[in-house]
Order: sequence, then structure tokens, then C-alpha cells
Amino acid sequence: MNQVTIKNDFITLTVLDYGAIIQKLILKNKEGRDTNVVVGLEEPEKYLSDNKSLGACIGRYAGRISKSGFQINNVRYPIFSKDGVHLHGGQQGFGKRYWTIDQVHDGKDPFVRLSYLSKDLEEGYPGNLKSTVTYKLVGASLFIVHEAVTDKATPVNLTNHSYFNLDGADKIDQHYLRLACSEYLETDAKLLPTGKIVSVKNSKYDFLQMKKIGEVRLDTPFVLDSGSKENTMLVSEKSGLTMEVITNQPGIVVYTPLAFGAICFETQNFPDAPNQHQFPNSILQPGETYHNETEFKFGFVN
Repeated sequence: MNQVTIKNDFITLTVLDYGAIIQKLILKNKEGRDTNVVVGLEEPEKYLSDNKSLGACIGRYAGRISKSGFQINNVRYPIFSKDGVHLHGGQQGFGKRYWTIDQVHDGKDPFVRLSYLSKDLEEGYPGNLKSTVTYKLVGASLFIVHEAVTDKATPVNLTNHSYFNLDGADKIDQHYLRLACSEYLETDAKLLPTGKIVSVKNSKYDFLQMKKIGEVRLDTPFVLDSGSKENTMLVSEKSGLTMEVITNQPGIVVYTPLAFGAICFETQNFPDAPNQHQFPNSILQPGETYHNETEFKFGFVN
């Protein structure tokens, strides 16, 4: 397993070739102390048995897919499901594969670029899919850019699965959260979208105004408001750190695990889009380039 570290004056980032995993993301808090703002494992080998997708690149399809498959051009493609749910690319998705480190740049705006070739019918998906992920540091921002090209029509939905905690406390409850999301996807008991899009008004999902997370626990696909002047934002008064999430994607799955204090912001297309044709298109065609760009912008509480 290979490990790469890049840094600038604000951020130090450590990435593994296994799963294209973000192992560490270190910033200085308001007192000047180094703070790792992602939950990670100190020993890289322990990621081989991790079942939480800590910091991993998720693909070929992030989020859940129903019906144990999907259909493209009148051809049905069966995919692995457990209790009727296909999650995060199957039994061995992109987060459990070794990527190739293609380029490391240590100068101004340092970056590391990794690639992975997912062969035709890997995990049941059609087409040879060449994916790249670039982690780039620009000032106090981490940019994550996923791109992919294919030789057959195939569903693609890539995201990063880092668990954020801005102050290292055991709980996430004391963090403040704002979600630039007026609507969310209704889900069933298996957390699969029903196809219905619902207003957050008068629900526990309403974080349009900044407020403490408290005891609310989420595993929820939200619809990002297009053209909103406010960004999704996480704030810790304890560390003084803030983090804005800015993306070109239509949705964001926000996940707060029960097992430990952290929160995921999985910027992506809607879960189950291959089977919900009213959702944004998730099928990448030959000749097209999939492009998911997300900025995690750090700052300090005013």
C-alpha cells in the first residue's frame, strides 16, 4: 500500500492508493494546534478490513440502487444486492480497489491524481470505465475532482466518503450545520428513494438556517438548491474551524453514523437514479466525460 502526503501553508493531506482514501486532513485550529478533521486509521493496513468506507472514493455508483439491477438500451444488468439493496458499487466497489498514483505535484497548488480502470462487467456494470480522482490544495480549500470515461453506456456516480469532525470530540452534536437544501428525497425502510421529493419545512431535515446538530441523526439524500447564495457549512466553536461544501452535483447524502462522532457530505447524483428516470440522468455515454467537482473550503469562526 502506498501513501502520499501533499501540503501547503494551510492544509496537509495524506492519501492512500488503496481506495484512493483520504487518510488525514490536517489544519491548524484557532489556537494554532494541528487538527485532523477527518476520521481515519493510523495504520494503513487496517483499511483493508474497514467496513465504513472511511475516506474512500465510492463507485462505480455511490448511494443505493434498487431492484438488484438496472436496464440500459433494453438490456438488464444484474448487480449484487443485500436485502434488495445495492450499496456503494457492490461487494468490492472502488473504495476497496487499488488505484494507480499517476501524478504528484508539490509546487504551488499541490495535487495528487489517481486512476482506476474498472473493467467491463466488474460488479455487473457494463463498459470499461477509466476513472480519475484529483485531490488539490488551493489556499484553505481542498478540491476533489472525479472524472470518468467509458466505452459502453453505464451508470456512474462517484463521491468521496470522508467522515468530518472539526474538533476531535467524541460526538458531533455540538457542531453547527447549515444545509443549502430546501428538499430531500423521501426514502423507505431500506433507505431507498421512493421517487418522491419532499420539502424540509417543519421536519428534522430543516437545516436551512445554521443550528446545532444536536441529537438529529441523518442518512439522507438532500437536493441541493441551485443558485443558492448560502453554501452547505459545518462549524465548530470549540476548534474555531468552519468548512463550506461547494459542488456541481445535484444532490448530497448527509450521513451521521451512530457508532462515532462524525458527518459525511457525499456530493453526488441522486441514489437509485438508474431506476428512477425522473431523477437527473446517471448514464454516462461513450464520448462523454463524467465530471464531479467539490470544494471543501475551510476558515475560522468570525
